[in-house]
Amino acid sequence: MLEEMIRVENTTYEYGIRGEENHLIAVDNVNISVKKGEHLVILGHNGSGKSTLARLMNGLLTPTKGNVFVNGMNTKDEDNIWNIRETAGIVFQNPDNQIVATIVEEDVAFGPENLGIPPVDIRKRVDEALRIVEMTEYKNHAPHLLSGGQKQRVAIAGILAMNPECIILDEPTAMLDPIGRTEIMNTLKKLNKEEKKTIIHITHYMDEAVAADRILVMEKGKIMMEGTPKQVFCQVDRIKGLGLDVPQVTELAYELKKEGFNVPCDVLTVDELVNAL
Repeated sequence: MLEEMIRVENTTYEYGIRGEENHLIAVDNVNISVKKGEHLVILGHNGSGKSTLARLMNGLLTPTKGNVFVNGMNTKDEDNIWNIRETAGIVFQNPDNQIVATIVEEDVAFGPENLGIPPVDIRKRVDEALRIVEMTEYKNHAPHLLSGGQKQRVAIAGILAMNPECIILDEPTAMLDPIGRTEIMNTLKKLNKEEKKTIIHITHYMDEAVAADRILVMEKGKIMMEGTPKQVFCQVDRIKGLGLDVPQVTELAYELKKEGFNVPCDVLTVDELVNAL
């Protein structure tokens, strides 16, 4: 059995003060277990609580109630915070907000430097991180001259250089064009399958969720659905009832099935639909 990377245990997070107008329960008594090496996708429309959950999983926020454990370490314990940040790194949706240096390799080195890693080891980590995200040839470039997808890969390299076991990505493709989105999805697949990193990917793009091992769907701070991509997207009416879509090919299969075609409900790819037809 795979070991547990993150456990979210009876966790609630509230913004503001109860009874006041700005009070909001963003995460409402959530329980999640993420296994090491798993690729988990969390779906939900804006305001569903998924970004708050991402910050709880990284220790950027601590629960109002309940506990979050990262590789066995409680995020409420301040003595654990640096170890938690080394174990679970987080990448946000706007790469420009994460890049702090004027040269790519200096930016990737920023995290390890703050962790007090010896310079000779930082050099090795930077080179390896840039190799993994296929940005080595851009190591001496200015980040502002890169495309959106390239900037996001630099941001991911900066997290990789801190050698985390788990990478949490909060809508990393939201501000990218289709080419940039493809670059990032290929990078995530490589990190999970080849580098054996645990990936927690928060997105609102249904086609990005197809590659996951497991999907969680959030609504008003709660987990409303859970299962494999086939199990979740097969429930088209329920997904739509939560204000979300399904992958386009799944939608097509759903409409064909309603018209009497013998098509399975859990079609996720064009090839699957072609074979079924």
